[in-house]
Amino acid sequence: MYIIGIAGGTGSGKTTVVKEIVNSLPAESVVVIPQDSYYKDSSHVPVEERQFINFDHPDAFDWELLIEQIAQLREGKAIEQPTYSYITCTRQPETIHIEPKEVIIVEGIMALVNPELRELMDLKIYVDADADDRLIRLIRRDVIERGRTPETVISRYERIVKDMHWEFIEPTKKFADIIMPQGGHNKKAIKALQMSIGYFLK
Repeated sequence: MYIIGIAGGTGSGKTTVVKEIVNSLPAESVVVIPQDSYYKDSSHVPVEERQFINFDHPDAFDWELLIEQIAQLREGKAIEQPTYSYITCTRQPETIHIEPKEVIIVEGIMALVNPELRELMDLKIYVDADADDRLIRLIRRDVIERGRTPETVISRYERIVKDMHWEFIEPTKKFADIIMPQGGHNKKAIKALQMSIGYFLK
């Protein structure tokens, strides 16, 4: 089994990199574990207060469950991955059954923050991108996929996202085995990564 951690700031192009890797591999050989699925449940927080939750802080994640489930996959055991609603900011009752595969990709803004999680990874990647590019992608994603207004997204970026990036996410570059500039636009880096993972599967 080969466990890959892919981290990087919001809107850096992580999802694009992951898709390119997944599309280059046999479907039965790879599974993606999104860190976003492991946000702590906020159903106990009044609805009007949920918009003020800092989802860009390490404390927002259920690290214990994430680490436990990645360890179980490494041991060859299936897991029930939680699901999370960005609209309601709550963990959903449904889970996703995940069987262990040859390649496990853990993807998220803070995939390289926790030392216990890093220890479970065979390869650690940091997807880098300019702050302006990340902000533009963030606005597009949150407006289209999460029903937010551009004004709300920009306000949250200025209040929370920007500072949290520099405090918690950017410093995890030092833990990465590979840093990918230009995010998902770096076709040569993606190709090299695809080749190295393909070599492992041979």
